[in-house]
Amino acid sequence: MVELKGTLSRRQLLRKRSFSPRSSDRDDRGWTPLHIGARRGDLKEVKRLLEEGMDANVPAWGPKSPGVTPLHLAAEGGHLKVMDALLEHGANIDARTKGACGWTPLHAAAKERNKEAIRFLVENGAFLPDDINDGRFNPPLHYCPGLEWAYEMKLKLQEMPLSSGDSSCSSES
Repeated sequence: MVELKGTLSRRQLLRKRSFSPRSSDRDDRGWTPLHIGARRGDLKEVKRLLEEGMDANVPAWGPKSPGVTPLHLAAEGGHLKVMDALLEHGANIDARTKGACGWTPLHAAAKERNKEAIRFLVENGAFLPDDINDGRFNPPLHYCPGLEWAYEMKLKLQEMPLSSGDSSCSSES
């Protein structure tokens, strides 16, 4: 097929229309379409990308957000259904950003003071050290003022009695 300069061939047009989710498809922030969908809270798009094989743990490459995963962005925005879909597809609930801070999705939710997202992450097993002032894991509270809510939630969950259907017995005995 002959292609005129400045025009696209039929094959190139078809390729442009059909999107295949690759981690190399990134914007100027280093975000993939999955990052963008998670940030927007677009559950339908997030599910589509995950079902097409996009990695739920794909990190951003951008200089302002190195290592940020779609779960960080969904947690920051408080998009619980998107967070749930990402976790169902293997997202690491304790993924850490690159650099000195090493924030997790829980930190992202706490920074935005999003109680529902904090609760969701704590209930789903997000790690919290025993001491809120543990600088190896937690940023200083003035950077992440909602973190105290995560500790309150953790304490409430620990105080809740086990339901009759729960058991503390292990099958590894």
